[in-house]
Amino acid sequence: MYITGRERKIIEYILHAQAAVTVKEIADDLNVSERTIHRDLKNIERIIFEHNLELQKKAGVGLRVIGDENDKQQLELTLSNAATADFTPDERQAIILSTLLEATEPIKLFTLANELKVTIATISNDLDQLENELAGFDLSVIRRRGYGVKVEGDETNKRAAISKLITKYMDPFEYVSLLKETIQKKSKQQLNTISRRLLGLVNLETLHTIEDRVEQVRDELPHELADNAYIGLVVHLALAIERLKKGDKIKFDTTFMRQIQETKEYEIAKEVVQDLEIALSMDIPEDEIGYITMHLMGAKLRVDHNYIIEDSSLDIALQSKELIQYVNSQINADLAADNSLLNGLVAHLKPTIYRLKQGMNINNPIMDEIKSEYRELFQVIQDGIKRTFPDLQFPDDEIGYLVLHFAAALLDGKEEVALRALIICSSGIGTAKILATKLTQRFPEIKQVENKSLFDLNHLDPDKYDIVVSTIPLKGFAGDYILASPILSQAEVHRIKKVIQQKKISYKTKGNQSKSKREEKQISAFIPKLEGMQHYSKIILDLLEVFIVKKISGRRSLSSILHLICKELADRRLLKNEENVAERLLERDKASGLGIPGTSLALYHTRSKAIERPSFTIYRLQHALTVRGMDGDRMEMGTLVLMLAPEAAMQEVLEVLSYLSSLLIQGEESVKMFESGNEMQIKQFLSQQFQTFLQEKNLW
Repeated sequence: MYITGRERKIIEYILHAQAAVTVKEIADDLNVSERTIHRDLKNIERIIFEHNLELQKKAGVGLRVIGDENDKQQLELTLSNAATADFTPDERQAIILSTLLEATEPIKLFTLANELKVTIATISNDLDQLENELAGFDLSVIRRRGYGVKVEGDETNKRAAISKLITKYMDPFEYVSLLKETIQKKSKQQLNTISRRLLGLVNLETLHTIEDRVEQVRDELPHELADNAYIGLVVHLALAIERLKKGDKIKFDTTFMRQIQETKEYEIAKEVVQDLEIALSMDIPEDEIGYITMHLMGAKLRVDHNYIIEDSSLDIALQSKELIQYVNSQINADLAADNSLLNGLVAHLKPTIYRLKQGMNINNPIMDEIKSEYRELFQVIQDGIKRTFPDLQFPDDEIGYLVLHFAAALLDGKEEVALRALIICSSGIGTAKILATKLTQRFPEIKQVENKSLFDLNHLDPDKYDIVVSTIPLKGFAGDYILASPILSQAEVHRIKKVIQQKKISYKTKGNQSKSKREEKQISAFIPKLEGMQHYSKIILDLLEVFIVKKISGRRSLSSILHLICKELADRRLLKNEENVAERLLERDKASGLGIPGTSLALYHTRSKAIERPSFTIYRLQHALTVRGMDGDRMEMGTLVLMLAPEAAMQEVLEVLSYLSSLLIQGEESVKMFESGNEMQIKQFLSQQFQTFLQEKNLW
């Protein structure tokens, strides 16, 4: 049976859809006209009928395949077997790209043409298209008569191109799942040629070893791993191991390596590499540790209002505020006081900037939807990024994630509602927030939205939620759920609306019994709220207790000032080794500027085993010192702000300290207070700000 590439794509699209799909949706996905789809449907209907299935067509609803699951699987197998007969140009180029990226020697155009059953002229035209795509990764296509064709460029960029290829044609979760299933079953899988090619890039035993090791260290991380970050890390490691076996090595910038070696993520990455070296009997270069660290640093899942402005993030926080102010001015919004937006941007931008400086690219699977839904906002943020980060090139995929943060803040609704929703999201704060905000904005009946990861499924009680919405298929999930994109299409909105209407009817019939149960839940939730308030209050009181504002007289060097301060803090038993702490502060000063631009303030901060208790103290210098600002320019420091924490400080302590550091860039009032206020005035100011902190944590 001859099936064209487009017919195959249309049938697969309808088969894999969770509900009926419209001709327009199919046309948009394949980038063809609706008339073209209608023309193909006649032959498609015949193909489906020959497999004892029916193509159901309902006006105003769409198309779906009706029939037995076994017949559907047989149809998929037919499509798979027919796949090699005719590829779309996009698929053909993906196969060529995969072949070239995997090859260590040049490949003849004749070989590619013969394998894909097309002419050499077609292959040559495909290579013209691929050259533009590869240029985005700083890779070039070398073509010479008698030589063949080869992709040349840095190994880091080749890996990025392979990762992009996988995420473009296969969901990373599906990739890992199919890899296991295909090799375990020795393959009667209904996989097309592209899937088979991509699965061949990774060894199954290696994947198992890596997955086991990464799973073991998940709990050691100072933050929760987003599901897609977990899978992304496993796939990255598996690809890296295969590339290393071929002798392909990466180079990691030595300056960045020194900066990240102090982080918890680096320790864990080093531990993973050492274990893999033993398990796989191979040497793994230290440069790979740097890249694994970058994955871990970029893999945070933040779903609450935690404060993340810590350590080297304050300079990024300044730039984030600039970006927010620019967006405000362009769209006439009021986002300046949105701490959740600021913290979300800093959490995202810190690892992003590391990635961009290292030439590491990410893939945004909903890029087209973001550009379509938020075209104007995308353009504004793109312009704002160029102004705020003039020395960095942000690709569209990265800007797309920033758009999600701003869109969530702009759409944040406050309506009173009654239902409880659960979101299973594979990505993290950006996509989770945008979907949560879309739900609460479009459906005022939804009272509470919780965000969980795929790995929490086994511990969830579906009956606790009125509606479950997931951005990925949930195999084995006991409850009902709706599969949706973070943007929420009209069809998805319609399905959610139907479920909500059913739930509203159900609630009315249950009457006061449901209300009583909800009240019980509210009472039980109040106890942990009180405990949380008590916990944070103790941390805040301890910080206020040791807080001082002190004058440093005389003309002194920075080293002399820091050693003097650390000795006094040691005398107060806040730290036990003043030399160690003073030297760490000096090292941090050398590594990057600590002065806050536009002020006379500089924030010196560190964590160390030599520090006994967290502290926040301020020192007025009789004679200002010239120091480097966070923007790289020299500035006069008249006030030194010092923030110290034990190396093993609890997450809650770090949150409070991070909030304190965010006050330094909050606005003119807070800057003036820290620059010239006396001890009592600053204590009163901090007390008021801590009240705001507790309110934002929903504890006040």
